[in-house]
Amino acid sequence: MNNDTLSRLSKTTIRLHWVIAFLMIMLLASGIYMASTETFALYSWHKSFGILVFGIAVIRIAWRIKQGWPKHVGDYSLIERALSKATHWILILGTVAMPISGIVMNAMGGYGVEAFGVELFPTNTGPEGPFDFVAINEPVADFAHAVHSLAGDVLVIAVALHILGALKHHLLDRDATIRRMLGSSTQG
Repeated sequence: MNNDTLSRLSKTTIRLHWVIAFLMIMLLASGIYMASTETFALYSWHKSFGILVFGIAVIRIAWRIKQGWPKHVGDYSLIERALSKATHWILILGTVAMPISGIVMNAMGGYGVEAFGVELFPTNTGPEGPFDFVAINEPVADFAHAVHSLAGDVLVIAVALHILGALKHHLLDRDATIRRMLGSSTQG
């Protein structure tokens, strides 16, 4: 790990964090909207960006393994450190679990998987026409759907905890956690 990690994060770390954060929040919001309104026109967009997030998440995880975990900028209680670590792990694992479960759900459900117009897994249609989707493996599709739904709910909570934790650091602790994630040094 970079010895300067306590005071400054790398540009790569910061960019990967904010790109994933923005995309995951948009995907969670669009997923909630699509599920509650059955707005099928957004599914293609949702799938495409979900696959993009998966690719970026793999890069981010590899980068995290290479760089290690950033050090805390303050001295926090054991409970705060444990909650922080658990929330970060949920967020990281969620950026992989959500796209994988979405891909499996759609592929095995017969809906196909497409990313930005490129077919990755074909639709499986029946004799009734292009909207007669026939599951390839319905139990697997149902399981993936349950994982996708549960992981989405857990991620919404984890994102809220992460944002609240960042605000606590900034407003109550008055430490440099947010400034460091925005590219500033914590020293000075």
